[in-house]
Amino acid sequence: MIRVIVVDDHEIVRKGIIAYLQTDCEIEVVGESSNGNDGAALIIQEKPDVVLMDLIMDNGTGIEATKQVMESHPLCKIIILTSYYDDEQVFPAIEAGAFSYLLKTSSATEITDAIKKAVKGETVIEPKVAGKMMSSFRTIDRKSHDDLTERELEVLLCIGNGMTNQEISNQLYIGIKTVKTHVSNILSKLEVNDRTQAAVYVHRNKLTGN
Repeated sequence: MIRVIVVDDHEIVRKGIIAYLQTDCEIEVVGESSNGNDGAALIIQEKPDVVLMDLIMDNGTGIEATKQVMESHPLCKIIILTSYYDDEQVFPAIEAGAFSYLLKTSSATEITDAIKKAVKGETVIEPKVAGKMMSSFRTIDRKSHDDLTERELEVLLCIGNGMTNQEISNQLYIGIKTVKTHVSNILSKLEVNDRTQAAVYVHRNKLTGN
């Protein structure tokens, strides 16, 4: 039995998804939440196999919740189920640890199939989202991280882990202005447009710390 939690602030949508999932004999809905903060706490407590996570919610976004869950329950497969597929949502969600990314225009069957594939380790990405990812991949790797200093590489790895400038400052014990300078240098040397593309670079090149 696949244990699932649904996190969505629209009650009608949430209840509709749950009602459909409960008709599948392979799926057990073990909880639901209407916001990111409560959802993250519930997920960490119940440790489901899969989570259907909305993105834009009050009291904690889906991205924030995903990051919290991944820190405490990294084996959980989080499927983003949202109406948004702009860069400001897609890449931060994936960086936070989302396993699959679906739009709410997906059919009920597509959603259940994604859940079953998730437990098998198979990712499902909405075609519109996949297109954005491929476009981003094609814009990176024009320069090598070999040009980075040791400290810049440390900062790049932190970016790849989705850390903010303040979190990087705390982690590396350097000033926030120094962090900003390193980030600017990294973007310039890698010839990427923003932190999102820098994070994609980290994950695509499978960079890890020593």
